[in-house]
Amino acid sequence: MSVALPVMATGGVHALPATSDGSNAKISAAAPDKADFVIKRGKSKVKVVKALDRKLKKSGVQSLLKKGNRRLRARGSKGCPPRTAKVPRKALAYCWAGGADSTKAKWIPQGVSSVSDAKDNEKWGSARNTMVVTWYAPKAGNIRVTFVNLQKRTYRHVLLVMPGMKGKKPSYRDIDSHAGGVAWYGNYLYVAETRLGLRVFDMRQIYDLGKSKNGTTKKKGRVGLHGKTYYGHGYRYVMPQVGSWVNAKGKGPLKKCETGGPPKWSWVSVDRSSVDSLVTGEYCPEPKDSRKKGPNGRMATWALRNGKPRTGGDGRARALAVSPLPVKRVQGGATAIRGGGNEHAWFGHYSKGEGKGPHPGVLLHAVWSRSKGRWEKKGTQPLAKGPEDLACYRAQGRIWTVAEHKRMRALYGVPVGKCGP
Repeated sequence: MSVALPVMATGGVHALPATSDGSNAKISAAAPDKADFVIKRGKSKVKVVKALDRKLKKSGVQSLLKKGNRRLRARGSKGCPPRTAKVPRKALAYCWAGGADSTKAKWIPQGVSSVSDAKDNEKWGSARNTMVVTWYAPKAGNIRVTFVNLQKRTYRHVLLVMPGMKGKKPSYRDIDSHAGGVAWYGNYLYVAETRLGLRVFDMRQIYDLGKSKNGTTKKKGRVGLHGKTYYGHGYRYVMPQVGSWVNAKGKGPLKKCETGGPPKWSWVSVDRSSVDSLVTGEYCPEPKDSRKKGPNGRMATWALRNGKPRTGGDGRARALAVSPLPVKRVQGGATAIRGGGNEHAWFGHYSKGEGKGPHPGVLLHAVWSRSKGRWEKKGTQPLAKGPEDLACYRAQGRIWTVAEHKRMRALYGVPVGKCGP
């Protein structure tokens, strides 16, 4: 559960410096406008999902974790050469099972979150050391989430689907999305949707097609209701979207970045160090015209209440704070207030090195400077090639991410000392 909003005394992630009249002052020419960061509820899918409840059997997260059908390979084991992706030596690292998860471009890992985000005590019933990872299939046009049991070193894929009616019967279809970031908070999964906002999934609404009388794991080319049978591209488990939060001012940019207007939603993480919050940010590449500098991107913090973005009387949620990113090409970010009330952040991006092929990643550690109104570099450490979304595992003192490129893929956590309260 999220806590009540206290009066903020600090700046940066949680609140911009206030003027004498209590309003938020623009602290620099590059400071984003908070008025651009307003979201509203998208169309609810709950009614259709409830109709699916009457057709299919559900599975709990713990049951699903116990039935992991693929094994993670420990660092250094056969088929798990971390040197290929240049995974840092101090990282706790795993490779996916052999085959398509590791070597094919059909599915590409993107978002990362964990039970440390989901629960304050970092426990999900009897399950421990649990993570989730989102993937997208660029050619097939669908997405999935992987439930990882680090304790058993097993995992299981779950297809993410969009519910809808097929005539008078409930069904579902594929979701064509990048799924660039994921945040697990309580019973909800928040998945970044680049131009729109956040897709919402409910952990209590996972359907087991293998145990459902009218479900099947056959015929990988089918999804949803066909005749009297429900399909899921061969997957045993499917999880339908239950809702969304979308930009109130319309779609954000797809590729290029803007200094104003509705934001791009490239990544998302959870901050439990003060007010339980979602932290979101934009991935901004180098401008095609090398003579232009271009924006680094913007990030925002969204206070949570009862597991959902905190709204005002008009039903809309407004960012608790916004700030400019310190570098370009940010694939993921995580924040925390540490000792002395200082606000820390970690940003994962890749270097702009010369040559072909994936570039090595960099984890930038920064501290918010209230006087300068920006993130000040504190240090860096290497990441593997192709770093993606970030997640803080508080008890471990590690920032987790995934390496996305085929034959270089790894799920790994690098030590940062402390990334929580």
